[in-house]
Amino acid sequence: MAEACAFAYRGARRDAERHEHACDRHLRRQSDPAPDTYDTADGATLGRTTITKRFKGDLEGTSAVEMLGAMSDVQGSAGYVAMDRVTGALRGRSGSFVLQHSGITSLRGVPTLTVSVVPDSGTGALKGIASTMTIRIADGKHSYVFDYTLGDGA
Repeated sequence: MAEACAFAYRGARRDAERHEHACDRHLRRQSDPAPDTYDTADGATLGRTTITKRFKGDLEGTSAVEMLGAMSDVQGSAGYVAMDRVTGALRGRSGSFVLQHSGITSLRGVPTLTVSVVPDSGTGALKGIASTMTIRIADGKHSYVFDYTLGDGA
């Protein structure tokens, strides 16, 4: 995991747009209950779950995630969407923001995952934040790289 963070910092820059990278070696799910299955019709099973996470590193805080998922009848094919309210401090700037997730996986194609800050969802010193987040999974552990800009209010 250290290499992922080192790579993010090598690419970091602080310019007139205040474009920065943050990374974390420890993205921990505090709870991950079994999904509540609400539709088992032919073709795909649909479920929902609530997850809480703790961020440690450049981003210190917690989040509450509501996730909807679908698993097709084909092993390895699935998709999910989620909304994730993050509350904490990003490099000492306190506030909150909302992340929107969309992911698809398939053994026949390249998995995709998009995680972005919902526009204008930042509060406190994180007001005006815009970003994308890359979540990396290696050996069953999650880490992230957060590529962001802060608006004039931050």
